[in-house]
Amino acid sequence: MKNQTHTATDVPAPAGKGRRLPPHADLNLLRTFLAVHRSGSFTAAAPQLGLSQPTVTAQIRALEQQTGRELFTRLPRGVEPTPYAHELAAQIATPLDALATLEDTGATVGPVHLAGPSELLCVRVLPALAPLVADGVQLRVAQGLPEPLIEEMRTGRHDLVIATRRPRGRALQSVPLADEEYLLVATPAWAQRLGGHARADDLCAALREVPMVTYAEDLPIIRRYWRTIFGKQHTARAAVAVPNLYAVLSAVNAGAGYSVLPRSLCQDHLDSGRLTLLHDPEEPPLNTLFLLQRPGAEANPDVLRVRERLQEAARAW
Repeated sequence: MKNQTHTATDVPAPAGKGRRLPPHADLNLLRTFLAVHRSGSFTAAAPQLGLSQPTVTAQIRALEQQTGRELFTRLPRGVEPTPYAHELAAQIATPLDALATLEDTGATVGPVHLAGPSELLCVRVLPALAPLVADGVQLRVAQGLPEPLIEEMRTGRHDLVIATRRPRGRALQSVPLADEEYLLVATPAWAQRLGGHARADDLCAALREVPMVTYAEDLPIIRRYWRTIFGKQHTARAAVAVPNLYAVLSAVNAGAGYSVLPRSLCQDHLDSGRLTLLHDPEEPPLNTLFLLQRPGAEANPDVLRVRERLQEAARAW
């Protein structure tokens, strides 16, 4: 999108808004302001605009001088919009987005940059998006933990991120996508050796004699299961710790011991009888998945297609 010199009066005021835009604000300054407001920092807005961080800072200062109002409070990490900035953003967002769409008409639709947990991407997400890929949608997929992926999204690296937590602040759009169940599983051979203990206390005691497989030494998933379902702390040490849930599944499926795994990862193994559910509580622990979208990503229509397809497919997850 080429920078052109306009004034804010080129942008129509939204219906029902009595407050006028700053009378002499350059349109490019308003675009920069909106990018900072949406991304939450000057640094994150810069690559989205194709500008350097000092240029973004200078443009925001220029707009503050033109408006006579402070727009952002500087924080150790990022910025916090002032009340006036929130009002200004609400006033200019719709017409600026519409103008950007008109300017981008005829441009080639770019790839959709999507990120999330590796196991979920393989088991649920990519199979759900296969029809869109066959229809011409291009995907660039990254995997990782929630915190790094969210920070990368703030810098403009990802259009959509699936995360196990909702991000702080209002810069990133997020909606609940699905609830992931966690199940206590082992092979039928281990289940037979456990003797079908029905009472939780008996099962917990019997599992002390079974090797435990986990993806982290601090047992986050297993400790949560014990605390939520059995009402007690899990104090045993892992027999196998490997930082990948696929590897955990592989070890458990080969008879290494028991673990707690997301249903999406082990459902096929349960259906085939290779794994057995060791405990079937009325309400298994849930982990809510959130779908995050980078502000401005909707300018690519394929981002909207991917988002809608994921929300539709997640109803069956």
